[in-house]
Amino acid sequence: MPDAVRTAAVRAVLIMALTIIQAVIAFLCTLAGSWLAFPMVLSSVASTVVATWAVLDVWVTRQVWNQRHGVVSVPSSTARQMRRERRRAQRAARAAERDEADGRIRGRRGAGDLSRA
Repeated sequence: MPDAVRTAAVRAVLIMALTIIQAVIAFLCTLAGSWLAFPMVLSSVASTVVATWAVLDVWVTRQVWNQRHGVVSVPSSTARQMRRERRRAQRAARAAERDEADGRIRGRRGAGDLSRA
C-alpha cells in the first residue's frame, strides 16, 4: 500500500475509533440521564459525518495514486515476463530432448528397414 493511502487509512481508522467511543459514551450518558447526553449525541452525529469523509478520503487517495503512478499488477509484469521466458526455455529443452531421443532411435535402425512410418 503506498504511503499516501496508508496515511489516509490510518487517519480514517483513528477517526472511526474515536467516533465509536464517542457514540458509546453518548449512549451511556443517555441511559444515565446526564446533561452531557445531548451534546455528546450532537458531536457523535458530526463525528459520523467526519468518519464517512475520512473513509471516502482513503478511497479517493487510492484512486488518485493508481491514476498517477499506474496500477501495480499482481503478478507484476516483470514476473510475468520471467515466467514466459522460463516456459520457453522448458519447451526448448523438451523439444531438444525429443529430437535427441528421435535421433538415437533413428540411428539404431538399419538401412534395410522396411517399416518407416
